[in-house]
Parts: sequence; structure tokens; C-alpha cells
Amino acid sequence: MKSESFNPFAMAQAQFDRAADFLNLDSASRELLRNPMREYQFSIPVRMDDGSVKVFRGFRVQHNDSRGPGKGGIRFHPQETIDTVRALSMWMTWKCAVVDIPLGGSKGGVICDPHNLTMREQELICRGWVRQLSRDIGPLIDVPAPDVMTSSQHMLWMLDEYETIHHMKLPGLITGKPVGMGGSLGRTEATGFGVIYTVREALKNLNLRAESTSASVQGFGNVAQYAIRLYNQLGGKVICVSCWDQADQKSYSFKKKDGVDLDALLAITDRFGGIDKTKAKDLGYDVLSGDVWIDQDVDILMPCALENQITADNVGRIKGSVRLIAEGANGPTTPEADKEISSKGIFIIPDFLANAGGVTCSYFEQVQSNMNYYWERDEVLGKLDVRMTSAFIAVNELAAKRKLYMRDAAYFIAVNRVAQACKERGWV
Repeated sequence: MKSESFNPFAMAQAQFDRAADFLNLDSASRELLRNPMREYQFSIPVRMDDGSVKVFRGFRVQHNDSRGPGKGGIRFHPQETIDTVRALSMWMTWKCAVVDIPLGGSKGGVICDPHNLTMREQELICRGWVRQLSRDIGPLIDVPAPDVMTSSQHMLWMLDEYETIHHMKLPGLITGKPVGMGGSLGRTEATGFGVIYTVREALKNLNLRAESTSASVQGFGNVAQYAIRLYNQLGGKVICVSCWDQADQKSYSFKKKDGVDLDALLAITDRFGGIDKTKAKDLGYDVLSGDVWIDQDVDILMPCALENQITADNVGRIKGSVRLIAEGANGPTTPEADKEISSKGIFIIPDFLANAGGVTCSYFEQVQSNMNYYWERDEVLGKLDVRMTSAFIAVNELAAKRKLYMRDAAYFIAVNRVAQACKERGWV
């Protein structure tokens, strides 16, 4: 039987409870922030290409909007659950607060597997999702974005459906749109680059030079790919990556002691981040079990896949050489594993700080769309660097001053900001 920690929402609530205790929050604030303000669950009937009708289950959870419109991605995933969406919406609230952007936390999803759907079928799911929520999302209400297995094309279909329903142009409804159709330059790189902006600052804190470090990365989707690219540009070497293999329905790790060649791997990777095993072997990679990414003899671990990947069962496999864990994924570490990481003295950049580059750049896109004016890529990434660096410094300074674990410091800052907004509005 799995422990409660493997329920992502229970895990998110446990993390919040710890912050609430530290901040001595009143009971009303705890009750308000411990649960989502609104939830939507609905069915999306789709006529498939073979003529049959299949009904998909969709979700949208709006956790808290005291600091601004809701913000959060839409996942297409066969194992999507309402508790996963609840947890992710809560983490989005803290993520927006810790980088101090005027947005709240939301999240959405559909139980489906895009690997097994045609583009037409995916389009109908997108349009059906919007039809169910057309009165409850909007540029000033709740702004969706891409997430796991959704792309700029999915966002554009959703925007088109929303604008058709409302008979007006509203590009600020959704972010992650294609550049040229209201999307922002720099958005594709933002989450992965944001991870490395915080890694760069953490390495300074640890008195380490990037060019003398190595890393192992879980995942090979958008976040991991751009994190690897910028880390390589700083001089760091990634020796292992892992990814999901759709055909085998399991994950594999790809290891090369002298460092992975990102561009060579990208050339043999499908659009879901799956690496061709046979071609990787031809390129000199050791193809190993998907879980070995965690026990590599490296300085940095970057979990950039899904939640609950570092657990009480595998945290003991982390080598003594590891000095830093940068959580590119949402909720990759369970509370039990967190205790072990903390006791080992490993410096951690918590998920909702490390991967906040995506939502920060989504905010930039939202601002640009609403004012119908667009910035150059260097300006976007420059603003992102400043925002991520400032957030890291604030969390790190609090952690040092109060002798706190970095995750705790990040939570205390974020929860305090949201609780204060709720109080000032007179909600509690």
C-alpha cells in the first residue's frame, strides 16, 4: 500500500501545513489556502476518426486568485487525476508568489494519451475543453498554458475556440501560443533556462564553478532540453539523461561518461522527448534502466519529469558527490525523501522556485498580448534572468538568516505573500 505522500495533493497540503505552522497562520487562512477555491470536472465527447464516440474526462482547478488571475498549464496525460491537478494548482499559487508576479494558481488537464490520438482528435479535445470552461476562464480570470504533452498548437486551437464563442480577439486568454500568433519570443526556452539561472546562483553560493561540475537529468522534454543547453553553455557536463519510451511503456537512461551531445540526441528524439534506443547505442551511449539517473556520481541532479520521482525508496541511492538538486519538475520529491536530502546537507532548489521561469515568461506573454506589443527575445530572457535571480536571492537569504532548508524558506515567502493578500482583501 502506498503512503499518503504518493497522493500529490496530500503531499502539497503537507508542505503547506509546515509553512502555515511556521507562520502561525490563523485557522481561517489555513482552511482557505489548504484547498482550492473552485474546481471543474467535466466530460468531453469526441467523434473519433473511426466514427466511434469516445468520452474524455477534463479538469480545471483554481486554487487561489487573491494576487491576480489564475495561471497554470493544461496536461494531456493518461494517468491524470483530480488530485494531481489540485496539487499542481496549489503549487502554481506558490510559484507565482515566490517570484512575485501578480497571478494566482490554477491547473487543468484531460485524461488522454496524445501518442494514440490523431491531430484532429486532439484538436476536438482542445475545443471541447474550452467549450466546457468558456465562462470560467479569460484574460482577466484564469489564463491556461501548455504543460505535459500539450504544445503551442493545442493552445492556438483553444484560443480560436474561445474567440469564436466570445466573438472578439482575446490573445491574452492563453499563453504558450506560437510566435507570430501572439506568442512570446523566449517562451520555449523559459522554464529550462530559468532552472539554470537558479543553478548558476546556487553554484556561486556553494563556491563551485559550473565548468567543473557534472549533472544527471531525469526527463528529456522541453524543460530538460533547454536546461541542458544553457548548462552546457555555462561549461557544465551532463553525463546521463532519462526519458519515457512509449513503445515499451517504460523509461530508459542514456549515459555517456564524456558528456551527452545534446544536438545529436535531439536528432534521434521524437516530439514527446523519447530517444531512439538503437540509434543512441550507435552513438556510443549506454542504454540503462530508467531509474539509474538518480545514482550517478555527479555534482548536480535535475529531476525534470513528473512528480514523486525522488522517494523514501530511492533517496538512499543518491551518491555522496551530489551537492545540488534543482527541481525542474513539479513535486518530484516526497516529504520523506526531503528529510533525507536535508540531513545529507544537499542544497536544493525547490520546484516552485527552480521551474518558475515558465510561468514568469507566460506572465510576460500575457502582458504583451493584452497590450498588443511584443518584446525582442533578449529583452524577454533578460527580464526573466532578473526575476529568477532576485527570487533565488530572497529565498537563499531567508534560508541563511533563519537557518532554514531552502524549500521551507521558499514556502514561507510564498505562503506569507498569498495569506497577506487574502487578509488585505478581507477574505479572512
